[in-house]
Amino acid sequence: MKRTCLALCLVLLLCGCSGRQGEQQQAVAYKTLTVSLSDQVLESNYAASLEGQQMVEIRPQVSGTITKICFNEGDLVHKGQTLFILDQIPYQAALQVAQANEESAKSQLSTAKLTAESNQVLFDRDVISAFELQTSKNALASAEAALAQAQAQVKTARNNLSYTVVRSPVDGVAGMIPYRVGALVSSAITQPLVTVSDDSRIYAYFSMSENQTLSLIRQHGSQERFLKEMPDVELLVSDGERYPEKGRIDAVSGIVDAATGSVRMRACYPNPDRLLRSGGTATVVIPTVREDCIVIPQTATYEIQERVFVFKVEDGKAVSAPVKVFRLNNGSDYVVESGLEEGDVIIAEGAGLVREGTEIKAAGE
Repeated sequence: MKRTCLALCLVLLLCGCSGRQGEQQQAVAYKTLTVSLSDQVLESNYAASLEGQQMVEIRPQVSGTITKICFNEGDLVHKGQTLFILDQIPYQAALQVAQANEESAKSQLSTAKLTAESNQVLFDRDVISAFELQTSKNALASAEAALAQAQAQVKTARNNLSYTVVRSPVDGVAGMIPYRVGALVSSAITQPLVTVSDDSRIYAYFSMSENQTLSLIRQHGSQERFLKEMPDVELLVSDGERYPEKGRIDAVSGIVDAATGSVRMRACYPNPDRLLRSGGTATVVIPTVREDCIVIPQTATYEIQERVFVFKVEDGKAVSAPVKVFRLNNGSDYVVESGLEEGDVIIAEGAGLVREGTEIKAAGE
């Protein structure tokens, strides 16, 4: 009886092992991919600082007390618009004095001219000496110089009076005002009266590594062609949304920053709705377009010593193959530059778990 039970247990054990071996002999199913050509747009992001195309610090050209502020902080102001008025009374008085001096100089000139003309007649008749004639001519020249000086003083006084009306030199948005009515200001003030930023167009300044810059310029043949042929660039604003207007890279610095090894670039964006502000931050998004290229998911690759490999499916078995991928990627796919050809079948997922020569059963294309 004991022998019969033992024999039965052995039979059951052998049947269980046989079942498990049968399960292990089944080929593992992997998702595969047939390589094909397609177009791919890769995006690279670069942190940027924003500046208006023109930022002007408004400072007074003469000293005086602010008597009126003609705008509000944050207003959109126009070129030539009056922003501040300084106390004009002393400058009006100075202009009146200068004008009076001018009239006096005109009278003196007129007298000197009559004297010189009269002396010339008398000299021609041998009534006076040459010395007296020359003296009158010298007095005439001195009167002419005095008039010119008085006229210059009038011009200076008039200019100083005009400087008491401080106007905006550009179109733009006014910043904050650190001064109020009654404050005494001059051309030597440390803080400007106000800063006006022309932000109808916004410059986004960002940096790219020297190697990336060289690669892009070499790809286009020259820096001029790079600036001309580069596609439009987008902008991610501080809240993560894409800015609706696209811009262009229009300047590349000729100097490599020795500390960071980077090259500074500038992208220009239209700003019709004043959504972007000078001094803000954003992210420049640069697209790279590759046409008729091989694109594979990164899950189809694995790396060994900084080299990228895939598993091709050949005769139903996994065969490892090195590939060269493009320097840029979108975080989920690679653009393959060499190592694969159109029509090749590769394992699309879990390549890092596959062993060389493993029998592959396709789970689907």
